[in-house]
Amino acid sequence: MKNEKDLIDSKTNKTSRRDFLKKTAGASAGLTLASLAWTASKANPLNESKEDFGKLQSAVQTRMLGDLEVSAIGLGCMSMKSGSYNPPRPNEEMIPVIRGAVERGVTFFDTAEVYGPFTDEELVGEALAPVRDEVVIATKFGFEFRNGQRAGRNSRPEHIRQAVDGMLQRLQTDRIDLLYCHRLDPNVPIEDIAGTVRDLIDEGKALHFGLSEMAPDTIRRAHAVQPVAALQTQYSLMERFPENQILDTCEELGIGFVPWGPVARGLFGDKFNEYSRFSENSRHNSVASFSPENLEKNLALLNLVREWGVRKDATPAQIALAWLLAQKPFIVPIPGTTKLHHLEENLGALNVEFTPEELNEFREEFEAIELGGVRSFASALEDQ
Repeated sequence: MKNEKDLIDSKTNKTSRRDFLKKTAGASAGLTLASLAWTASKANPLNESKEDFGKLQSAVQTRMLGDLEVSAIGLGCMSMKSGSYNPPRPNEEMIPVIRGAVERGVTFFDTAEVYGPFTDEELVGEALAPVRDEVVIATKFGFEFRNGQRAGRNSRPEHIRQAVDGMLQRLQTDRIDLLYCHRLDPNVPIEDIAGTVRDLIDEGKALHFGLSEMAPDTIRRAHAVQPVAALQTQYSLMERFPENQILDTCEELGIGFVPWGPVARGLFGDKFNEYSRFSENSRHNSVASFSPENLEKNLALLNLVREWGVRKDATPAQIALAWLLAQKPFIVPIPGTTKLHHLEENLGALNVEFTPEELNEFREEFEAIELGGVRSFASALEDQ
């Protein structure tokens, strides 16, 4: 790879995500001129009929989360309204992104009551109302709120029911396709949480049960009460702790795995360098891997991913997503974005393939890099 390194080791030759956008068009038939022209022709994206909105929807690869079929790449909607990584975006800007995802074959959309709070669910509900029966909506409970602010964890059965009633109203739906427990409430046994969701499934208010950031033993205990369709936990080329028993547990029990942060909070979006600094209200400012000293270390991994991008004719984000997809057939990443061209780029990862030999070579290379501020492998065995 010496010659390929020479291609990218200067700033002027850095692989740019926009340089490769033209290569993502094959991810789905939705990226046709006809689809783009149809989108541009609509004066008001907020008032589409179901017939018009769905007529150009294309199919992409699908995967199974338990017995729930979803597109192989979903759309994480947190950044649209939560204010975590960027200021909340107006609905008028975000609805076309969500509906554009549907046009391009995405069927899996992730939100949570805590995002906003509540405003992200309202956005998702409004955006997907015209095609509600053609998509899968995932949302999460697990927190209490006071005066519009998060006020600790709360997964008591009566609170879960109250939360779900609010979710159904905000999402403009009569059922939640995938209902996650967002974080474990230490004051409530996981069996009680799973039992409450089981009852909600029996009542038709939820269809599938999910967990987020929970340890293998907790997953097993929940699964014994109500089958778990999916576990959502941080996983990326930079954060690999789920490889300590979590992925094996999911495979053994037939549980799908949904990585959040699949492009490492934007690192593999290739928009940071050693000089990047973050404002006090940016979530990056409180993330250890983005401190000045750790970011400088972690850029070595980004440089390696860039090298593989040159080798595979792909962007760093596409390499990061394609690597995740290659780990297990039940992995469905949910990269977030507020821009349609980044969504298209992410879907281009479906066209990037690794041979077994390449995966081994890549792993040997990235495991030799010392990273800073990442979670320990031991953390996989603890509820977060």
